Amino acid sequence: MRRSRLLSQEQDDTEVNLTPMIDVVFILLIFFIVTTSFVRESGIEVDPPQAATAQTQSQASILVAISPEGEIWVDREPLALAALGPTVARLQAERPSSSVVIQADKDARSGRLVEVMDRLRQAGVEQMSLAAQP
Repeated sequence: MRRSRLLSQEQDDTEVNLTPMIDVVFILLIFFIVTTSFVRESGIEVDPPQAATAQTQSQASILVAISPEGEIWVDREPLALAALGPTVARLQAERPSSSVVIQADKDARSGRLVEVMDRLRQAGVEQMSLAAQP
């Protein structure tokens, strides 16, 4: 009788309680979701020109890409030149401390780059940078 009690107590003590482990997994999941930084992309891959004086910019929240064919991309969407100003103005209203970086391909026409910069200035963009490789 005494032996059966000891065996039953040992069996009760060896059970694994999964509740604390599940709690820890959920806390880790929440931690990784909160600390993840999301990378913003313009939507197309461009080959920027090289510049010896290029500087790294820590935060660029609005990326405007110009392809070699002259296409304009913002937030993974192709845009017409006429729609560029209102789109970027809306994005700046959503993110007030944002800056605009123009990622022009090295084979893109300089005339298209000037048109894009002009539309951005008309939309009220004050801080604008050009992407280049060091």
